[in-house]
Amino acid sequence: MMLYSDEYWMTQALARAYQAKSQGEVPVGAVLVLDNQIIGEGWNQPITQHNPTAHAEMMALRQGGIALQNYRLINTTLYVTLEPCMMCAGAMIHSRIARLVFGASEHKTGAAGSLIDLLGLPGINHQVAVTGGILQQTCADLLSEFFQQRRLAIKQAKQQKSLSDN
Repeated sequence: MMLYSDEYWMTQALARAYQAKSQGEVPVGAVLVLDNQIIGEGWNQPITQHNPTAHAEMMALRQGGIALQNYRLINTTLYVTLEPCMMCAGAMIHSRIARLVFGASEHKTGAAGSLIDLLGLPGINHQVAVTGGILQQTCADLLSEFFQQRRLAIKQAKQQKSLSDN
């Protein structure tokens, strides 16, 4: 059996990020892998699901739990296009995943070393191995383009409103 690389699995997570983008969500995607197979997938859906916990990572972890019929996701690796927030990092600790692999760093909310290193806190009851920067530029560019387009749309809407007010 061929073992796939971190880059391969990150392209799978990126495909889910494009799914989020197509729904108007912040383009973040995730896949949960066990024994060289995807057992959970997710993309950001907090807007469409009206659910602040519907992050890509949370969706993938939930599916993984259902697939394994266990809340402990032992020996799994979670691939996500953006460094997880504190909520998602906490769920990773509780689910006992073995490894996190992320693409782009998140300096405003990242809980895997950028803002805070929740996964590496000494004395915490479970350690998650972390690898960051896999396909980093591709992941970062997708997010940058999304927010650039969003800002442009807001600017155009303001200009239209200004014109109609005159």
